[in-house]
Amino acid sequence: MEEFELYRQVLRQELELATGCTEPIAIAYAAALARETLGCEPERLNAACSGNIVKNVKSVAVPGTGGLRGIEAAAVIGAVGGDAAAGLNVLHGLEDTQLTRAKELAAGICSVSLLETNEVLHIRVEAEGGGHRALVEIRGSHTNVCSRRLDGVELAGSGGAQEDEEPAPEPEMSFAGIFDFAEGTDLSEERGLLERQIRCNSAIADAGLAGDFGLGVGRKLLERSQDEFTRARAKAAAGSDARMGGCLMPVVINSGSGNQGLTVSLPVVELARAWDCGEERMLRALLISNLTALHIKKHIGKLSAYCGASSAAAAVSAATTWLAGGSREQCAAALINTLAAVSGMICDGAKASCASKIAAALDAGFLAHVLAMSGRRCQGGEGIAGTDAENSIDKVGELAARGMSGTDRVILELMLS
Repeated sequence: MEEFELYRQVLRQELELATGCTEPIAIAYAAALARETLGCEPERLNAACSGNIVKNVKSVAVPGTGGLRGIEAAAVIGAVGGDAAAGLNVLHGLEDTQLTRAKELAAGICSVSLLETNEVLHIRVEAEGGGHRALVEIRGSHTNVCSRRLDGVELAGSGGAQEDEEPAPEPEMSFAGIFDFAEGTDLSEERGLLERQIRCNSAIADAGLAGDFGLGVGRKLLERSQDEFTRARAKAAAGSDARMGGCLMPVVINSGSGNQGLTVSLPVVELARAWDCGEERMLRALLISNLTALHIKKHIGKLSAYCGASSAAAAVSAATTWLAGGSREQCAAALINTLAAVSGMICDGAKASCASKIAAALDAGFLAHVLAMSGRRCQGGEGIAGTDAENSIDKVGELAARGMSGTDRVILELMLS
């Protein structure tokens, strides 16, 4: 079916592999591509970034750097040790000698500036060396290279992963259509993507539970309880603990975010296994969770003052309700109940406390699921709750895109004060 192929195309484009928080990684990718364009190690770098990029890079560890943070660290490590051909997995092959070299250079060669732009996701890296100047500009999505120049001349052709990336398709996604697809596809094309998501995201969650990263939210949750809902929250939080703490393990992202990729996948996997639902039902529930999150986020925008953990948790709530045998009406109620409860959670950048926000949003999502299964839902017109799932998603998108633009500016000012 043509509609099914559109959903598959969205999944192929969005369920990318990324090592580390996607905003510093996008800077590292741009810097790696700038070095490749230059043909030598840069003598000077400038990384100009939009405010939302600054917000999401300021406090998060760059993976594999031993805790280095910030735009300078991301740009220099990308220029010294990045593999531009790997896209958002640009730091996958980072070596100790390259890290040592990056630390030597970080303080002296890189300057940072705020990019005056109307685009929330916008990065421009300039590199100088060997008597030449290279420029790489990313706009709109984390690997969308809109300009690549050497000595002022625009280059065409290959050079970096997804350099000629086409705009994301614009299918008429709908809550009902997502369920039609999840229940109707034969899984032949989706299975590999979802199995990679399960494998990679579970591995970093296990690392988060075993190691000492960030606030240790996942580990602390399991000290309090071992019920399946707590385990589901702990797995997602632990993955974020490790990822925000600089763990050099890849994550399959959702909506351009590793934290959202962890949130939409790990709780569904944990609950499906706890309830002995079987692999096929688990994969179909993952389709619901992934696509519903993407549907909501399309209305919100990739970077916003609206915390993506909230929209991801709403998608998980709907998928959990389906996994438990709920009707489509109950799945919609679970989504509405979640959005009505946690849509005020702000995004104040990537950092250790993202794991706490994931845990809190999922807690609200699981309560929303329990309420929906008992026939209870927030009614349209009560606060921002809509008359149905689509109307609620529209309202949240309006809240995030129009209502929270001023909030975003204030958050950035507070973070930089």
